[in-house]
This record gives sequence, C-alpha cells and structure tokens, in this order.
Amino acid sequence: MFRAVHAPNHPGQKPASFSPDSRQAWVRLLLALLIGSIGGVGMWAVVVVIPVVQAEFAATRGAVSLAFTLMMFGFGLGGVIAGKITDKFGIVPAMAISIAFLGVANTLAGLSTQLWQFVAAYFLIGLGTSATFAPLMAEASHWFERYRGLAVTIVASGNYVAGTIWPPLISSGIERIGWRTTHVGIALVCVSLMSILVLVLRAQMGDDKVRNHANAPPPRVDPRLSTNTLTVLLSIASISCCVAMAMPQVHIVAYCGDLGYGVARGAEMLSLMMACGIVSRIGSGYLADKIGGIPTLLIGALAQGFALVFYLFFDSLASLYLISAMFGLFQGGIVPSYAIIVREAMPASEAATRVGIVIFASVFGMSFGGWVSGVIFDATGSYAAAFANGVAWNALNVGIVLMLLIRSRMNVARRGPGFAT
Repeated sequence: MFRAVHAPNHPGQKPASFSPDSRQAWVRLLLALLIGSIGGVGMWAVVVVIPVVQAEFAATRGAVSLAFTLMMFGFGLGGVIAGKITDKFGIVPAMAISIAFLGVANTLAGLSTQLWQFVAAYFLIGLGTSATFAPLMAEASHWFERYRGLAVTIVASGNYVAGTIWPPLISSGIERIGWRTTHVGIALVCVSLMSILVLVLRAQMGDDKVRNHANAPPPRVDPRLSTNTLTVLLSIASISCCVAMAMPQVHIVAYCGDLGYGVARGAEMLSLMMACGIVSRIGSGYLADKIGGIPTLLIGALAQGFALVFYLFFDSLASLYLISAMFGLFQGGIVPSYAIIVREAMPASEAATRVGIVIFASVFGMSFGGWVSGVIFDATGSYAAAFANGVAWNALNVGIVLMLLIRSRMNVARRGPGFAT
C-alpha cells in the first residue's frame, strides 16, 4: 500500500523532517518537472501526426482533430480523477496508474486500423497524461510557501518541455519508421523512464502525510464573490483563453503543410513555441509571487491576443517562426495562473478540487478550440477565420479577468493596505 504524500503536519503528531521551500522541496520539484516532461508527450504527438493520419484514413481535418479533442477531454476528466486519488492515496499511486495508461494507450494507437480506434486510443492517452499536470501542480503547491507561484509554474512547464522536445523526435520517427511504430516507441519510453522517476520521487517523499488545513491562513485575495461564483467565472475565462490558445498549438503543423512549407517546419515552430512558453511560464510564476495571480493572468491574456492578431496578417516562413516564438513567450503563464488564483482566493481545504475543476475547464477550451478550428478550416478552406475566432474568444477572457482585478482592487481599497494581495 502506498502512503499519502502531501506536505506534512497533523496537530499532535511528531513533526516530519520535510520543510517547505527546503532543498528537498526543490529536489522533488525537479523530479516532478522531469515526469511531466516525459508524460506530456500525448498532448503533442497528436498534433504532429494529424496530417499523416488524415492522409492514411482519407479523413477530413475536422474528423482527425477529434483525436485531439477527445485526448484533451480525457486529460481534463483524468485530472479530476487523479486529483481525488492523490488526495486520498498520494501522488505516487496516481502516477503509477498514469504510466499504465500511457503504455497501453500509445500501443493501441499504433495498432489502430480505423480512425475511430485511433481517436479512442487518444482519449485513453489523455487519461494517462492527466496526472502529470493538475495533480502535480497541486502537489507541488504543498511543498512551497514563499515560492509557491514559481513552483507551480515550474511543474506546469513540464507540459511545455514536452512540447519542445517531443514534436521534432516524433516528426523524425514518422519519417524513419512510420507513425505506428513511433507510437509503440513512445509507450516504451514513457513506461521505462517515468517508472524510474516515480520510484525516486517516492523515496524522496518518505513518510510525509496528508496536510491538515485546519490552521491554514485565510485567502489573500477577496474579489467579493462566493467560492462557487468565482470558480464558474474562472472556468469560463479559462475556456475562452484556451479556445484561442488551441488554434496555433493544435494546427500550426497542418497550417505549415497547407502553405507548402512542410510539416517538419510546423513541428519546429511548435517546438519553438513551447520552448519560449517555458520561459514565459516560469517567469509568470516569479511575477505572480510579486504582484499576484490575477494581474499576471491579465498580462498574459492581453499579450496572447496581441500575438494572435499577427497570425492574421503574416504567413511567410520567417514571420511564422517569429510569431510562434512570440506567441509562446506571451501565453505560457496563462493556465498556471488560474491555479495560483485558486490558491490565493479560495480556502486551502478546497484548493485541489477547485484547481481540478478550473483546469478541466481549460482543457475543455483546448479540446473545443482544436476541434472548432478544424471545422472552420473545412468550411472556409483557410485558417484566417479560425485565427479570428481565437481573437474573439480571447477578448472574452480579458473582460472576465479585468472584472476580477477591479473587484479585488476595490476590496483592497475598502479594507485598507493591511489586506494582502
């Protein structure tokens, strides 16, 4: 039986040796980052294989994009399930289940003979990938106090490290051994490397017990909304931002193929986008520790909309490389900011559940955005309308976040400078 592995300290019990923000906390954080970097492959493999799978099954772009949609749905649903498993049994059992799903599902994807089988396999891949994101972010937030925002975004950066290293490898694998064998290879890599890392993480966890939130400090930010109302608003905002975010991330490879630059160039742009996103994601965590989650989210949302507009007017090879890098720099810190806001504005005892709900909403936005962009392409024959659709959804996100910022600032002014932000 695995032991629960959240940060320690039940009243009346012998204190554990672990201390937040300690050297051991940073070692755990590094292991979590590596696990996320490997396990996040499922989110990016499907983006690279869309063109070749579409050709093999003689399907429409929208039909093949359903693989991404269901993968993201599995990712979101799995995040809630894995979060509950983590709360009850610890992160290690949740990761063990994730590894099993990734191994089996990637193998099934490689063996699929019909499009529906491929799509179903990616739903299972999404379930497997899920434990490497929201549950790991929630877990890492218990390891830190002073650098909590930075820690959460570093863990979340595993997703973008995966987006940096995996697309070129998968593209090369498709050219050399085919997309089917490549999926089987992904299964082997995930099972072997992730198993080793999770065992090391388990050893680092030792005897840590589930955190007792009875004496946790109250929320530091008060937007004068009930917890449920704030959760709904954050969920709508996260859906909106991720519909916009999905257009370049899901379709940049196919877009470059349509423009005649080749899918390999698109994979390079996706990798560049994710590499720049790592910088943005970590930087946003540092910024959030200084100015708070809501202002950090607003900055990221405005910048993402700015970058999306450039895709509407420029499509040369050099400009697409530049815009993709800019897009990565601007949007990388958006999704982790929602988790930071939850920790700032909601009771600690509800944080894991609320983070799971909001991240699930963001995943729905990504899956819907990836699918609807493919449908818009099929209807119009180009991606111009799909980019414009992304800009409109991003504007809705900006409006909601701006409202939350105004409400929280007004409440600070009413309470006085003693109320922490």
